Amino acid sequence: MHGIPRKAPTQEERDDSSLRAAKLRDLQSQLLHFHHYKIYTKEAIEISAKLLESNPEHYTGWNYRKLAVQHLLDRHQENEVDSEPPQSVLDGELILVENALKTNFKAYGAWHHRKWVLSKGHSSSDRELRLLGKFQKLDSRNFHAWNYRRFITELKKIPDENELQYTTDMIYDNFSNYSAWHNRSMLLSKLLEKRAKGYEKTENVLSEEFEFVRNALFTDPDDQSGWFYYLWLLGQTLKREPLFISSSPPHGSNLSISIDNPDCQPPFSKIYHQSKERTFPLILYFSEAVEGVNSSTVTVDFDYDGGDGLIWHPLSANKLGFSQAWLTYIKYPHDSLESCHVKVTIAQFPGIISSSGMPCSQPCFISFTASVRSNNQEHSEVQTTHKISWNVENFKAHSTHPEDANLLASLCKLDITKENRPTTPMLCMETISNEIACSRELLSSSNCKIGKLTLARLLVAHNTLITYGCMDSGTEAQYEEILALYHDLMKMDPAHVGYYEDEYSLVLMKQLTSNTESLLKLCGNYQELSSPSISSYTSVQLKGLSLSRVSCVEHLLWVQMLDLSHNKLRSIEGLEALQLLSCLKLSNNRLSSFTALEPLKMLKSLQVLDVSYNEIGSHSIDTRRYMCSSPLNSRLGSEWQLKRFTDEDADLKHFWDAYLLFKDLNLVQLDIVGNAVADERLKAFLVKLMSALKWFDGESCH
Repeated sequence: MHGIPRKAPTQEERDDSSLRAAKLRDLQSQLLHFHHYKIYTKEAIEISAKLLESNPEHYTGWNYRKLAVQHLLDRHQENEVDSEPPQSVLDGELILVENALKTNFKAYGAWHHRKWVLSKGHSSSDRELRLLGKFQKLDSRNFHAWNYRRFITELKKIPDENELQYTTDMIYDNFSNYSAWHNRSMLLSKLLEKRAKGYEKTENVLSEEFEFVRNALFTDPDDQSGWFYYLWLLGQTLKREPLFISSSPPHGSNLSISIDNPDCQPPFSKIYHQSKERTFPLILYFSEAVEGVNSSTVTVDFDYDGGDGLIWHPLSANKLGFSQAWLTYIKYPHDSLESCHVKVTIAQFPGIISSSGMPCSQPCFISFTASVRSNNQEHSEVQTTHKISWNVENFKAHSTHPEDANLLASLCKLDITKENRPTTPMLCMETISNEIACSRELLSSSNCKIGKLTLARLLVAHNTLITYGCMDSGTEAQYEEILALYHDLMKMDPAHVGYYEDEYSLVLMKQLTSNTESLLKLCGNYQELSSPSISSYTSVQLKGLSLSRVSCVEHLLWVQMLDLSHNKLRSIEGLEALQLLSCLKLSNNRLSSFTALEPLKMLKSLQVLDVSYNEIGSHSIDTRRYMCSSPLNSRLGSEWQLKRFTDEDADLKHFWDAYLLFKDLNLVQLDIVGNAVADERLKAFLVKLMSALKWFDGESCH
């Protein structure tokens, strides 16, 4: 370990190790006996001490000591004749912990036991700081000692300002002290939160901290300890309240709800949604993951009814319920075909909170018009039986059509109202700009890997401060420099190429979608030339861009057809927000399992899916496959109706992940050819599973 070659033990060393192991087993056996029968005699306590001094990692031994000590303290409280004073008992425990830590300075149980002894209130905490001083001279970075120091300073009510100065001294002594930098971040967080004297202005404090840490970075750019603190400072600088940035339907749009299927329409004339139940999805998209989106924080008013009963669902929420995209469904009255005006007010009342604890306190609104139209059944039948060919000649770009460009601009526009446009504090902008200049200066003399990564993040932060929540701001974003930095990092650090590819993809997607002019080049209208009576789709082409990650979907909520073929996608997380998506092409990517397609389960409008020529089934060990519980799992047995797993349903056991994905999809067309898992057995299983399926791998199912 740490570059030291391992040597084979000598016979003498093996004999000595066997003897010590035998003694430990004997002590452990005795302690377990004492623990089981609640024996707390002086002899038993001494034996437990011998065990813990030899093996401080013996958690049961420390638990036994706590019970034994409490037993002795209770005896003294009951005034028994031969009981020891509490001070004597607890001092003995502190000595035991010190001896144990000499054996193993990183023993969790020993440090926890020392905290427990101090919490009894009979011991002086003054000597603890002196003891910590000795320990930290031996290992100044030991996080156990720093954690214990935080416990003692809180117990003694030592001011955070004093401890901050202590971290300064420790960092000057050794700027490679990770634990000192970490403790500094915790102390600063507390001081800034309570606005202590001298820490009222966050921007000034952070600016001074940037200058402080920069000394360490310029001294040794390859040492990572200061860089981690630097990135923490960057996160604090960019910490802002979440903003509502996009919606579907967009502000000012016209939504047409088709009871059957829409006829062929001019491109971008309206936003269409098909629903026999006369419902349409309403999506709100925020700048970061939030919770608290409900009928109290979001009010929906439309001509026929109020929105008090609407239930909001997070899309791709984490375990704590935070999500950038939130979805609800609005039902149109059954007895009306007239247009209906809808107004949605976001954050009118407090309650929407980001995962970083920041409230969404800036109310804003969107409004749009919805209408219902019914089409003849003939067109509906043709629409559901016709195959989508994905031919290039069927895609018509609209960059030369001013009317289409204007409408697309309204669809993609993220600044909902002028008063909702966020402002960036000038000092914050100056700080980031100054750090960019310093990073460039550092890289001019040192080809530092983490320096390049930090400069890329600083430039991303600068772009965020400029264009946060708004498009076409008129300021030139520095995308090309960021992309070049990540390209260099892929070459310099191939071990982490997957991470750099993801970050590269995020920046590239932002570059392509963050203004109307660049996005318009990717957009168009898809119409099957062989069947002009079939409706057209608003389409976006993102194929062949080497994307490994999907991002910036807030700009694409209106898309009906999306081509992401010939990329490097390993996941499609984020696409679940595209609730109007009908056709999706993911061929020639790196998707390794059906569980990687799990976000598709949320797309109720999806009818055409192409996942051909991926890597599904190619990997003998596919960890992604087991991120999703198997229907054979006993905990989920009742939910998955295990009675279906009979001999004739053997394929259901074998293709449980495919079943989990496709059972709720209403696909009309599916392509999976070119994957290792694709065979006649799977094809028969999927055709049987999806009754609406008309086309499979280019051939008719009937």
